Amino acid sequence: MRTILAEIKQYKKDSILAPVCSGLEVVMEVLLPFITARIIDEGLQAGNLSKVYQYGALMIVMAFFSLLFGAMAGKYAAAASSGLACNLRESIYNRIQTFSFSNIDRFSTAGLVTRMTTDVTNIQNAFQMVIRIAVRAPLTLICSMAMCFWINVRLSLIFAGAILFLAAVLGIIMKKTMKIFDEAFKTYDGLNASVQENVSAIRVVKAYVREEYENKKFGKAADQLYRMFVKAEGLLAFNNPAMMLVVYGCILAVAWLGAHYIVIGTMSTGELTSLFSYILSIMMSLMMLSMVFVMITMSSASVRRVSQVLTEKPDLQNPESPVTEVPDGSIDFNQVNFSYRRNSGKKALADIDLHIRSGETIGIIGGTGAGKSSLVNLISRLYDVESGSVCVGGRDVREYDMEALRNQVSVVLQKNVLFSGTILENLRWGNEKATRKECEEACRAACADEFIEQLPEKYDTYIERGGTNVSGGQKQRLCIARALLKQPKVLILDDSTSAVDTATDARIRQAFSETIPGTTKLIISQRVSSVQEADRILVLEDGRVSGFDTHKNLLESNAVYREIYESQSKGGGDFDQPGKETA
Repeated sequence: MRTILAEIKQYKKDSILAPVCSGLEVVMEVLLPFITARIIDEGLQAGNLSKVYQYGALMIVMAFFSLLFGAMAGKYAAAASSGLACNLRESIYNRIQTFSFSNIDRFSTAGLVTRMTTDVTNIQNAFQMVIRIAVRAPLTLICSMAMCFWINVRLSLIFAGAILFLAAVLGIIMKKTMKIFDEAFKTYDGLNASVQENVSAIRVVKAYVREEYENKKFGKAADQLYRMFVKAEGLLAFNNPAMMLVVYGCILAVAWLGAHYIVIGTMSTGELTSLFSYILSIMMSLMMLSMVFVMITMSSASVRRVSQVLTEKPDLQNPESPVTEVPDGSIDFNQVNFSYRRNSGKKALADIDLHIRSGETIGIIGGTGAGKSSLVNLISRLYDVESGSVCVGGRDVREYDMEALRNQVSVVLQKNVLFSGTILENLRWGNEKATRKECEEACRAACADEFIEQLPEKYDTYIERGGTNVSGGQKQRLCIARALLKQPKVLILDDSTSAVDTATDARIRQAFSETIPGTTKLIISQRVSSVQEADRILVLEDGRVSGFDTHKNLLESNAVYREIYESQSKGGGDFDQPGKETA
C-alpha cells in the first residue's frame, strides 16, 4: 500500500482537502437534527414562532454549507483519485521500460495490460471512496453516536451492539471474498491473453477455420470468470440483508423504548425525533462503510498485483561508474555459460569460448534450439551470463552503460516489429536526427528502396500497427535499414533475411561490405548460402560450439556443417534457386 500511495505525488493537496471538506460536511449534517429538536421543543410546543424562524434560518444556512462542502469534497476526491490512476499507469509503463527480458518473462503481456487497466481502475475507485466516504462515514458515525449518548445513554447502547454485530458479519464476508477476487484477477489475465492472441493471429485463425474453437476457448475462460464473480458477489450480497436487519431492529427498539421514556417524562418528543434522525445517519454511515469494505476487498488484489510490477527490480542495472564509449566492434566470449533460469540445470549455452575481430563478418548456423539467438542476446546485454564473460571492444559488457552499449550494438531481431507511423518515422527509430537522405541511403543498402519508391507516398507512406500493410520481406528490409542508421560498431542480423529471396539477400550482404566495412557483422541464418561468404562461420549444436572456421574448412572438418550444406544443396537448394542436377 505504501508503494501505491507514493504515487499520489502532486495530488497530495487534493487528497487532503477531500477528507477535510467531507469532515465539514458531516459537522453541518450532524447538527441539523439537533436544531430540529430545538424547533420542536422550544418553538412548536412552546408556541414561540420567533424561535422557529431563528432556528429555521440557521438550518437553511447549515444546509447550504453542507451542500457546498459536499460538492467540494466530491471535486477534490475525483481529482485525487484520477491523478493517482494517471501516475500509477505512467509509473507502471516507465517501470516496464527498465525491465530486462528476464523481468518481462515473469509477467505475461496480458497480465501487464490487465494491471494497467482493470487493476488501476479498481484502485482509483477504492481510493476515491476512501478519501471521501471512508472519512465521511466514520465521522458521521462517531458524531451521531456522541449526540445519541448525549440525548440518552441507555438507548444509545442499542447502536453499539448493532455496530459490533455488523462488524462481525463484514469481517467474515471480507475474509472469504478476498481469496476469490485474487483468483478472479488472475483469470482476467488469461481472458486478455486469449483476446490478444486471437486478434494478433486472426489471419491464421481464419485460414485454418478455427473460429469455433477460439470461441469455445474464450467462452470457457469467460464462463470461469463469471462463476468466480458470481460466487464472490453472492457472498457480498449477505451484506445488505445484515444491514437491513440492523437498521429495522434499531428503529423498533428505539421506538418502543423511546415511547416508554416519553410517557414517564425522561425524554422529550423533540429528543426522540432527533434520535430517529441520528439512527438513520448511523445506519447510512454503516451502509457506506460496508460499501467501502466491499470496494477495498475487491481492490486489495489489484493493489498487490500493481505493487508487484512497481517493486520489481530490473535484473540488469548499470554499474556505479559505467563506461560510455565502445572502442571497436571486437567480441570475446570467455568460457560463457548461460541459462534462462538460473540454477535450473538446463543450459542454453555451455563453455562458449569465441574471439571475433573488429570488422569481421561472422555467419552463425545451427538447428532450431541450438542457442543462436541466446548467443547474440548476450552481446547487447539483453541477458547476463551465468558464468564467464562477454566482452565488446575489449571490455566486459557489464562495465558499460547499457544505453551506450546498445546504441553501438544494433540488433535486427528474429521477430521484426514496426510501429504505427510513416516509413520515415520508423526508420528514425535508428537515429532520430537522421536526414531524409541518410534514410534513403540506408534503405538502398537494405534493398528496401525498391518497394518504397513504388508506393504512392513513398517514404511518407503510413505503416499500420505491427506493419500489417507490408509483407514479411519488406518488413525485414525496413528493420535492417533502421538498424543501419545507428551506424553501429556491431550489427546483428538474427535470421532477419529469411523472408527475402537469396538474390536480394546477396545484394544486402554486398551492400554491408561496401557501406559499413568497419562494422562487425553477425549473420544468423538457416541458409548456408547466406553465411558461406562470411570471414568465418560459427556452427552451434545444443548450445555448444561445434565448429568455427571458414566455409571451405568446415566442409572438410565439421560433420554437422557438412550435413546442413549437403541437405540444402542436394535437396534442391534454397527456395528460390534451382537445385543441382544429380546423375
